[in-house]
Amino acid sequence: MRFNNFLTLLIISIVLTSACQSTKEIISIQNTLVDSTITKDIARPEFEKIYKNETYNKQIKSLLCHKIQDELSLPLLNINDEYQLLVSFDDLDADIKDYYYTIIHCNSDWTASDLMQSEFISGFTDEPITDYEFSFNTLQQYTHYSFSFPTKEMKALLSGNYVFKIFEEGGKTVAYKRFMILENKVTIEAKVRRATLAENRNTKHEIDFTIKHPYLVVADPFADIKVHIKQNNREDNAITNLTPLFVKNDELIYDFDDNNNFWANNEFRHFDFKSLRYQSERIKNIDFDSTNYHVYLFNDKIRPFNRYSIEPDINGKFLIKSQEGWKSSIEADYAFVHFTLPVDHISYGDLYILGEFSDWELKEGFKLEYNDEQKQYEGNIYLKQGYYNYHYALNDSFTDRVDVSFIEGTHYQTRNDYYIYVYYRAVGDRYDRFVGFLKTSSKELF
Repeated sequence: MRFNNFLTLLIISIVLTSACQSTKEIISIQNTLVDSTITKDIARPEFEKIYKNETYNKQIKSLLCHKIQDELSLPLLNINDEYQLLVSFDDLDADIKDYYYTIIHCNSDWTASDLMQSEFISGFTDEPITDYEFSFNTLQQYTHYSFSFPTKEMKALLSGNYVFKIFEEGGKTVAYKRFMILENKVTIEAKVRRATLAENRNTKHEIDFTIKHPYLVVADPFADIKVHIKQNNREDNAITNLTPLFVKNDELIYDFDDNNNFWANNEFRHFDFKSLRYQSERIKNIDFDSTNYHVYLFNDKIRPFNRYSIEPDINGKFLIKSQEGWKSSIEADYAFVHFTLPVDHISYGDLYILGEFSDWELKEGFKLEYNDEQKQYEGNIYLKQGYYNYHYALNDSFTDRVDVSFIEGTHYQTRNDYYIYVYYRAVGDRYDRFVGFLKTSSKELF
């Protein structure tokens, strides 16, 4: 009897021990899964995302943002401006979709600010895109969507950097497009000159400027003020780390010899295919293969050792236009534009087409491939009819920079536009205010 009782107790203890161990294992596994999920979320927090001009759907083309009636203007408005921005894009699916948009407030580095939507949006937080038209008399069928901003239903309350977020009805993001809201609180005086240092005088531009802020209290000019300088509004070579060299009562002076220099590069190349019937000066041939138009440009030449020569350009921008249509937004067609650059193969980097139409980025669709038989770089890009500026840019793996001068050359006489953006954040503020802007040019150096 005692043996039976002992055996029963032994069996019960074994069962209980196994259950405890099993529970511990389950708890351990669950904790591991939870920790793994948290780690994954922390690795890529949304507020650290740098918002760029980009699309996530290959069928979305020609995403534009500019002031209404000024297609070459910056997407920039004064905070109480009566003007509006026009945002438009083409959907090559050529059907009707329910698209919406909202706006996101960003810091000076284009990461999302800590503000809630109710703090920087007046009205609705998102709006449907209801203006659309179908393409007319084009080989490539598409639906052209557009909307204006601000409206009575939605406007921005604060200055700063913003992005339009365009998304489908289910919430899937289609594209982001940057714009800016300015409150004029400072004045900027700037001068573009040849570089001060002797070794850079023939190849670089120097931008010296002064910020005057009589109506803005700047307690710590080295921390409260952030300045961004951009050449032709490029992002990859922007100068963003300048602090004033001299500080006066209401003036901040940025007068350096080297820290504020840009490679001057060269005038932009261009091509014009506003017409698919007639060949402009840069177009060698226009073909039609029953499916698409193909525009073949004349072979380009490298220019690093050429003398400077004047060439009209629009500093890297582009303009959508159809010569045979009344309304280019829906009558301009699409074509594959073919580029060729005869040059020896470059072993320490890749070549890209660079311009505003590539969002000033080295995108995969703008990368050139080397043809060993023809001894040349080749590429083709699907573009909407218009006038385009571009450069060849080397993604130099040795120096880890985007080098335009390698193919294009660099001359101090080159006429570039320079944009100075001034941001202000006082102690206790939760966002970067956009308080000053100036556009200047190097055209007087010629």
